[in-house]
Amino acid sequence: MPALLPPPRTGTARLLDPEHLTRVEDGERLHALLWRPGPGWRMVSSAVLGGGIAERAWVLNAQVAHGYRRIDPARHLAGLARAAGARGPGVGLMTAADVSAHGRARDGGAEAVATAGVSVRGWAAAPQECATGAAPPQCTTGPVPPGTVNIVVALPVALSDAALVNAVMTATEAKVQALLDAGLDCSGTPTDAVCVAARAPRDGADVHAFAGPRSEWGARLARAVHRAVRAALPAVAHS
Repeated sequence: MPALLPPPRTGTARLLDPEHLTRVEDGERLHALLWRPGPGWRMVSSAVLGGGIAERAWVLNAQVAHGYRRIDPARHLAGLARAAGARGPGVGLMTAADVSAHGRARDGGAEAVATAGVSVRGWAAAPQECATGAAPPQCTTGPVPPGTVNIVVALPVALSDAALVNAVMTATEAKVQALLDAGLDCSGTPTDAVCVAARAPRDGADVHAFAGPRSEWGARLARAVHRAVRAALPAVAHS
């Protein structure tokens, strides 16, 4: 497994402060973002590695080559994380997009980092033919290369299980709003993924029961995700 090498870190420390890693794989230089907040975090994710709701110590968003053909993505991501020095259970996402061109934003303590490849995009409620190999115009609105929108969010408060699920809904709604605001006629790509991290409950600390877009932390999350996705979208999406 090739080593992942982080460049020197600069700038002001943030709650969600991923390292930028690089590696050479199959002759191609690829990038990754690794956030290592350590213990004390509960995460909800749709990721192929570490999905579900559990305490997690790191989040890896790894770029893979276009035309990715491995059938063990969870094992692949776990190996990349180990090579970078991540320890304990974590979350692993992947994308063919260049994650070095990520977008980030924060709002009132909520922070979001997004990577966006939108070459293959469409509407969630697409015709049945889109899942059976045919390709009517409603299925995608771009060329063949893959695209994925990955979103990682960090909140400095504890959320109940229901609120964590609510936060995923809110992040997804904000993503769709960002895509539409950018002039893209889609709700996302078929492989989008999200991870929301919140503090683990502590004795005497409040545990928030809601994270919808009109709740205190849901509203902040939504604005942060919206801005991060807009910043991550390729330049063509803004034209």
